[in-house]
Amino acid sequence: MKDELIQRQFVIKVIFIIFSLTLVGKLFYLQILDSSLGNRAQSVTISRHYTYPSRGLIFDRNGLQLIINEPIFDISVVVKEITPQMDTLKFCKLLGINRMTFDSILNKDWQSKRFSKALPFTFLTGLDPKMIAPLSEQLYQFSGFYLQTREHRSYPFPHAANILGYLSEVTEKDIDKNEGKYFPGDYIGSSGVELSYDEQLRGSRGIRYGLRNSRGKEVDSYQGGNFDIAAIAGQDLIGSFDIDLQAFAEELLSNKTGSIVAIEPSTGEVLALATSPNFDPNLLAVGPERGKAYQKLATDTLKPFFDRTIMAKYPPGSVFKTLVGLIALEEGLTTPNRYIPCSGSYYYGTIKWGCHHHVPITSMASALQHSCNSYFFQLTRDIIDQYSFHLPGKGLNIFVEYLSEFGLGHTIGIDYPHEKAGNVPTPTYYDKLYKKRRGWRSPTIMSIGIGQGEIQLTTLQMANIAAIIANRGYFYTPHLIKGYKNPVWKIDSSFYKKHTAKISPNNFQPVVDGMERVVLYGTGRQAYIPGISVAGKTGTSQNSQGEDHSVFFGFAPVNAPKIAVAVLIENAGRGAEFAAPIASLIMEKYLTGTTTRTALFERMKSINTVRIKKKSSIRKGAGQLPGDTSLIKIPTAQINNSTNNDN
Repeated sequence: MKDELIQRQFVIKVIFIIFSLTLVGKLFYLQILDSSLGNRAQSVTISRHYTYPSRGLIFDRNGLQLIINEPIFDISVVVKEITPQMDTLKFCKLLGINRMTFDSILNKDWQSKRFSKALPFTFLTGLDPKMIAPLSEQLYQFSGFYLQTREHRSYPFPHAANILGYLSEVTEKDIDKNEGKYFPGDYIGSSGVELSYDEQLRGSRGIRYGLRNSRGKEVDSYQGGNFDIAAIAGQDLIGSFDIDLQAFAEELLSNKTGSIVAIEPSTGEVLALATSPNFDPNLLAVGPERGKAYQKLATDTLKPFFDRTIMAKYPPGSVFKTLVGLIALEEGLTTPNRYIPCSGSYYYGTIKWGCHHHVPITSMASALQHSCNSYFFQLTRDIIDQYSFHLPGKGLNIFVEYLSEFGLGHTIGIDYPHEKAGNVPTPTYYDKLYKKRRGWRSPTIMSIGIGQGEIQLTTLQMANIAAIIANRGYFYTPHLIKGYKNPVWKIDSSFYKKHTAKISPNNFQPVVDGMERVVLYGTGRQAYIPGISVAGKTGTSQNSQGEDHSVFFGFAPVNAPKIAVAVLIENAGRGAEFAAPIASLIMEKYLTGTTTRTALFERMKSINTVRIKKKSSIRKGAGQLPGDTSLIKIPTAQINNSTNNDN
């Protein structure tokens, strides 16, 4: 019995010794070998940091990368966490700022929804990379301040600034409207594709939790990072535009105000969307000099931020005659070989409207070839008076319906912000305009038939008309983005929808024949490209602010169109002189990859039409461009005596 008791005591002692050694070993490991518990013991708070995703990139149709994301370092601050004991002077010295700057940045309107003492906002952005290492080592001494790594955009090509757009810091309105998607100091797309596709490009912000000790220094991640949320990068976009063609178009617009739009007719993909004046997109990359650059561009009297491709509205001039011819044919009001006499003017009663002397017009094709005003005055009156001379509103309504099918009188729907609708006058419009007079009839408004008077189009709308004629009656909504790098994502299905103008395909042939003759033998001979068939139409857009505008639209090759182009050069005169040769160079460049007419290219590039303007192209106080008469009312009868000579 005694031996059994001794044996039990021995077993208990062994178990106690083993347990004690195990406990001592664990304590030794935790206290001596492993510092994590000590760190946790000193940790008093959990910190939360937002991690920013990489913003999606943009590529051109050939796969060239147009945007680069580069790291940028910011200091963010949560005011509520700043301690009274903070050494402000030392902090300012580390950042290279003075106390006045420190105080001014922190002096926010804390009653505003935009700023909260409990939420982070950007204190300084674009820190010099050289100061990051010393700042990181000492930042724990300044509670409430955090080093934040983000990305800013840079651009390998100094072109397409209007298409790509730029980023700006979010406003209070942006924060409220997007319900938690943005915080003060975040950036949002402000123009171009950056704005149109901001949701796809921006990605999703992540969150990282950490443990901080009593000195404010972060010592570990919280729960091994199990509660962290990874940032999700934005989607990469594939553009429809060709950056080489875009650069070529911008070169041709050097020293000019105007715009060029090129579209692939079979898809609606925009190949080039050039406006002038323009700027290098790198000027608005986030950085210390951005503010000065933005202010300089914003105060430029030629308004480089004003995209003339989709925002400026102009009388289209004689390019509009193609639509008048198509509508008259479809309504059965004329025939392709109709003869309409013209003696150099069009007469109604004692009033005459100017044309120019040319050979007798025996068909619609020859009328387009020689741009006969009299021919299209008569067709316009035929359309408006088809129910009765005394019921012009009924005929004009039919006219307006056709124009709407061609994308006029309303926005087309391009994936690009701030598109304008132009202006298509309706019977209601004329009823109001002439309500204090005896009313209006077809002779009163027939100048719209030659693209003058109250009719106004954007350059995008003109290019889309050219695409519709190229397709013999249909179009796809023009768009700048054709897809995503991630094949799972798709562009809006509306860009695949075919829109059809209610014109019989056979009625397009006389107009296409006429447009081809314009380039071969008529007013647009400078649009001729050796070895490539081109159809086009010149125009001269009247401008009450100075010299008339030079207009041209067309497409090529004629029977297998791959490109449709519209060109408008402000204050340059007739369409044949500038717009036509520029359009032909654009078509040749896209179809062949180069141009054999280097002398013509250099001449068009070097000509300065800004210097020859009679008056400023911007109306004081109105922010309008020449040709934009949306804020004034000009009765057609006051301006329809122009010769509108496109030769």
